[in-house]
Amino acid sequence: MTQRIDNRTKRRSPNGQTSTFTAFGLAAEVEPLSPGLYVVATPIGNLKDVSFRALSVLAAADAVLAEDTRVTKTLLAHYGITTPLVAYHEHSNEAVRERMVLRIREGQALALVSDAGTPLVSDPGYKLVQAAIEEGLPVTPIPGPSAVLTALVASGLPTDRFFFEGFLPPKSAARRTRLGEIATIPGTLMLFEAPHRLPEMLIDAAAVLGERRAVVARELTKLFETIRRGTLPELAEQFEKEGPPKGEIVVLIGEATKEMHAAEADAALDGKLEAALKAHSIKDAAAIVSAELGLPKRDVYARALVLAKAKDA
Repeated sequence: MTQRIDNRTKRRSPNGQTSTFTAFGLAAEVEPLSPGLYVVATPIGNLKDVSFRALSVLAAADAVLAEDTRVTKTLLAHYGITTPLVAYHEHSNEAVRERMVLRIREGQALALVSDAGTPLVSDPGYKLVQAAIEEGLPVTPIPGPSAVLTALVASGLPTDRFFFEGFLPPKSAARRTRLGEIATIPGTLMLFEAPHRLPEMLIDAAAVLGERRAVVARELTKLFETIRRGTLPELAEQFEKEGPPKGEIVVLIGEATKEMHAAEADAALDGKLEAALKAHSIKDAAAIVSAELGLPKRDVYARALVLAKAKDA
């Protein structure tokens, strides 16, 4: 039978002492936590970006589950937090998750963090959250920094609709295929990319998506933060000349304009007609393509005539 945790049950630190942390030059006492899994957002670069609530949870938890304990150790040490660290990363198996779920069922509060930013965004934490939910255990989000949203609000690209893709495939052919699949999504496209692959990725994006507006945001909130804006071809040319940058990268790509969509539609029509004209008469080719694309036969036939004449000229 699944054991359900009463959210009203409070607890103190494992040694029975009141936990503390240091923020803004002051020592702060934390409130005891209810048992459960706490998904805690941490800074993406600047340690000052952590929230007071996040620090309180990290200090009061029985353990902090970290993607890279070395990275999280720096954050905890900066704020005088001594909560034990436990490694939880993409190679953690089901047995590890079962142990974490058992700890919560036994009445512990566990804080889950990623290397930086909000957990579960391109990291393995969702499996643990899913396991806790399936057991009927409380999952509490502690919101805060996110590289995706930080880049978006500084990009100058539309923010009303956006699609987070994460990392594209590392190989060019697969990358171009995926770019083609997401090309028609109505909104700003948001990607993570490894620095050493950025120049090639921008070249592929320019080839598939054309003259769209784009932004490359690097080292957000850190000392060497840079935000490059331009069209995809412009950025591809810049980074091809300069070589791969250093640091964490977020790439944003604007939605195609109506003119771009029209040009893409015209190119698709011409491609279909040229292929059909190799095996059929102008009339039959126009009928086939018209039915396939759902376009008026008269318009498709007129375009087929133009292409046929150009070919014979």
